[in-house]
Amino acid sequence: MRVLIVNTSERTGGAAIAANRLLHALNNNGVEARMLVRDRKTSAPDVVNIPQSWKLKAKFLWERGVIWLANGLRREGIFQVDIANAGTDITAMDEFKQADVIHLHWVNQGFLSLSNLERILASGKPVVVTLHDQWYFTGICHYSSECEKYKSQCDHCPMLKGKCDLARRVFDRKRAMYEGHNITFVGCSRWMADLARQSSLTQGHLVTNIPNAIDTDVFKPMDKVAARQRHNLPIDKKLLLFGAQRITDKRKGFRYLAEACEHISMHHSTLPDNLGVIVLGGDAESVKETLSLPVYTVNYLSNETEIAQLYSAADLFVTPSLQDNLPNTIVEAMACGVPCVGFNVGGIPEMISHKQDGYIADYCDSIDFAQGIAWCLADSRYADLSRAARDNALTTYGERAVAHRYLEVYQG
Repeated sequence: MRVLIVNTSERTGGAAIAANRLLHALNNNGVEARMLVRDRKTSAPDVVNIPQSWKLKAKFLWERGVIWLANGLRREGIFQVDIANAGTDITAMDEFKQADVIHLHWVNQGFLSLSNLERILASGKPVVVTLHDQWYFTGICHYSSECEKYKSQCDHCPMLKGKCDLARRVFDRKRAMYEGHNITFVGCSRWMADLARQSSLTQGHLVTNIPNAIDTDVFKPMDKVAARQRHNLPIDKKLLLFGAQRITDKRKGFRYLAEACEHISMHHSTLPDNLGVIVLGGDAESVKETLSLPVYTVNYLSNETEIAQLYSAADLFVTPSLQDNLPNTIVEAMACGVPCVGFNVGGIPEMISHKQDGYIADYCDSIDFAQGIAWCLADSRYADLSRAARDNALTTYGERAVAHRYLEVYQG
């Protein structure tokens, strides 16, 4: 069986990382898979990109421009939605023609347009769609927050302030596009799959859930002292790790981590003197002064062995995200034997077993988040939490298990 995985980027962003790992998982488990991207970052032989030209940038800018105008010339929110009005036809490429199954991942920001998606569906090939966010079953948004219009009919998107009803137009186009075609929607989490089932766009199509895969031979526990020395981190402290592609993204909830650290500083007698925070990702330096605990910033890492080493340097991974699907970061941390603390939201409660391999805090409750940090770091239970985290990753997110579940979907 030949599978073509399609994603905007080869490496940048959570969807790209997940799609790339699935590529390797499939190829290592008897499926012939290739990956087609717009933005190629490596020379991997199983990854190919669309022909590059100045038009790619123009398509991206054209889409943003239309959204900007529809938003009443406001910049706020224009990257929270996509209208897929411009893209590239991939159906004439040899990789597409040779594939038995087309597996779409995150294809936005000028890679594939609605017209391109219509051509893919019209080809008659089975299409599998992995839902890294909500875009495929909403009008134009990636995360709907409290809005539930997608359940029946998106219109007048609350994320846009202008009078042009882009959401209604795109929603209607998607409805017509999906009708009569063989599409399987796969949520990375049960939470995302449940949301998808409620959308009128997915009615008549199979919706299931399969978690993201991870190479547990790369992401594994490593010597903590050596890992800290490699990243110039203190040996004598307990270290929390917080990471995001863009730290200042409000959806990542950094303010709640700051509040939790403040609570620990004020209400825990000994822990603050022995605790620090590693901040990984874009804009890390900009938040360094906002935490009441010592902060150690690490620039964006692309090498997976170095990333795994950084997880191993930490004692606890903290993710105060306000809305998330199935964060790769939690999977990575657990595979490295690092317990996690997160809010009871999205797919996070499916990943962290409360008080077994981490702690699930009440949503937006920074005090409970702080209590979870203190609870996990207690010497009497930490080793058991760490072992359970690793076992969870091996059982749930191992390449073989995930590849076999996708193979069942491909075979129908």
